[in-house]
Amino acid sequence: MIQAFYKKALVALILLLIADALIAWFCIAHSYPSVTLLPQERGGVPVRLVASTDAAQGGTSTIRIIESGRQSLRFDFKATNTAPYPFVSAQLQLEDGRGNAVPADLSRYTSATFVAKCAPANLLLFAMPTFDAGMSVPGQDLTYPSPETYFSCGEQGTPVSLDLTRLAFPPWWFEQMKIDPLHQSYTLERVAKFVFGISLQSPREVNSHVEISHFMLHGRDERYIAALVAIAVLSGGAFVFWFFQAHARAIVASLESRRKEDLPFVAYRQLTLEPFRDKEKAAILQFITSHYTDPALDLDSVAARIGANRDKINSILKMELGMTFSSYLNTLRLTEAARLLVEKDGQPIADIAHTVGYANVSYFNKLFKEAYGCTPKTLRSLAPATHARSEAGL
Repeated sequence: MIQAFYKKALVALILLLIADALIAWFCIAHSYPSVTLLPQERGGVPVRLVASTDAAQGGTSTIRIIESGRQSLRFDFKATNTAPYPFVSAQLQLEDGRGNAVPADLSRYTSATFVAKCAPANLLLFAMPTFDAGMSVPGQDLTYPSPETYFSCGEQGTPVSLDLTRLAFPPWWFEQMKIDPLHQSYTLERVAKFVFGISLQSPREVNSHVEISHFMLHGRDERYIAALVAIAVLSGGAFVFWFFQAHARAIVASLESRRKEDLPFVAYRQLTLEPFRDKEKAAILQFITSHYTDPALDLDSVAARIGANRDKINSILKMELGMTFSSYLNTLRLTEAARLLVEKDGQPIADIAHTVGYANVSYFNKLFKEAYGCTPKTLRSLAPATHARSEAGL
């Protein structure tokens, strides 16, 4: 019965681990959200490619976005020195599902990765204009807080990884907006666009080409990790609680089953004290059942006392009880020990072991656990339950 419980517990543990693994996979997958902007995917964040130059400041720099089926952002440009601050850029303007320019909530994401190719090699600017209700005017890009950073790229393609939470504002923007330069905070809740533009180190009067591909946003949602930890703790705690409760019930049931099995044996032990027609057989059984509590009792001492040889004694025990001498002796002792453990709660276990014929307490504990599936101490702790079930006639 105990073995059946352990098999059941093992199956339950395996199923729990499988369920926890599936939950862990789900939580981990959702704790690291990502979205691909290039190439554009169905159901992703819709964007529109927009070009910008320094023409408003009197510059003559040019840019041409090359149609690539939205697989990548490709553009040719030539920066000239006509304007005081030459500038060209290609932008991914965020939209809603109807094609309207609407800032998007990207607060789930904390970083961006992409591959940049430049011919010739270049140092480019990455900016992320965000809408601030307190200062931004729709359609007027200069009123949008635009944290930025720089990245280099070459002709072979350069993998770029940017932390979107640690971008910096350009000094000129504070002067133009008359804002304290200490006000460097921004959020990703209303991002208007992503800008790829030239820097002061970009080549002038040179035909240049840029390609931005595999543009993705990445984030981390701690709520799923917290949920995973909570689920693991609760499920583990529930399993441990169930295991000990069910284990206790299984031990009680096992003890009850063993007790019922022992009842015929105990009754038979009493019958052996009555006269047998076979005087030799009666003498052997009566002697063992009367002296089993003697620690020195062994097969040789029984043979010497009864006057029968060892083989004869074992043959009688096998025929009458289906046991060898040692198994019969241990059954007598352990059955009596189980009774004393339940009925004499205050008696030390060592004393009970000695009472039933075991001089070595450790050996007694070992045999008892093999016979009953639990230690004498455990049986005693469960004694109220087994006693109650016994009185109820179960």
